[in-house]
Amino acid sequence: MPSIVDGLLDAAQRDLGYREKSNGYTKFGEWYYANVDKSDSYFKTAPWCDMFVTWAAHQAGVEEYVGEFAYTVDHAKWFRQQDAWSEEPEPGAIVFFDWSGGDSVEGIDHVGIVEKVDGAKVFTIEGNADRVWLKRKERDPSKIVGYGLPRKVQENLGARVESASEQVESAAVGGASEPPMKASAVQHVSVSARQPFAGVTSELPQVQDATASAAVLVALLCTAVAVKRVGDRRPAHAVGGGGRSHRASGWSRDLFA
Repeated sequence: MPSIVDGLLDAAQRDLGYREKSNGYTKFGEWYYANVDKSDSYFKTAPWCDMFVTWAAHQAGVEEYVGEFAYTVDHAKWFRQQDAWSEEPEPGAIVFFDWSGGDSVEGIDHVGIVEKVDGAKVFTIEGNADRVWLKRKERDPSKIVGYGLPRKVQENLGARVESASEQVESAAVGGASEPPMKASAVQHVSVSARQPFAGVTSELPQVQDATASAAVLVALLCTAVAVKRVGDRRPAHAVGGGGRSHRASGWSRDLFA
């Protein structure tokens, strides 16, 4: 299986030379509207730099680590929330620009994918470059706000899952010498945490020992992690209540791309 970097760059390179239609329509906006967010058909003709990044991530099967966004500011904030933000470029990083040269996430105008780094030079693949193209660019680092690192998102997610597994294992081993634990102990899980499993836990037999209880906890934790991962993957669906509301600011036409 290719790495995140290889998969993402391979997908991004496939349509180099693509040009948006005269009315602003792109196949990337069409795809985003059909597959990610059907809240607003404006996606079909909206500025498409970030929707291209989302499309490439899906083609590579790494959207979980790249995120699914149409609005660049929200995308950058997501990487920060994932503790995967950097000021240093690397191939496969998602690069965020502010054409005014600012360093605030709120001022981000444009986004692309880093293809390679040569000293101080940053080479990218970008959608909506020069207003209409999917093309390679060499970028001035002074216009770059920062980088989102998909590989770091993957590493952090793996570390969280491993930590949760170790805690469950430790609890099971530590409880082995304790008196048998009844199933009622599981009911101390918070209501909000139990809610997704209501239809499952009602069918479980009474748990008579710590090992079985640990098995139940493992099931709960695995499901909770899955729910968390889905939640992390789709904040883009709330593009401020729909792409149109950001047309004046977040939906810049990348005039200086």
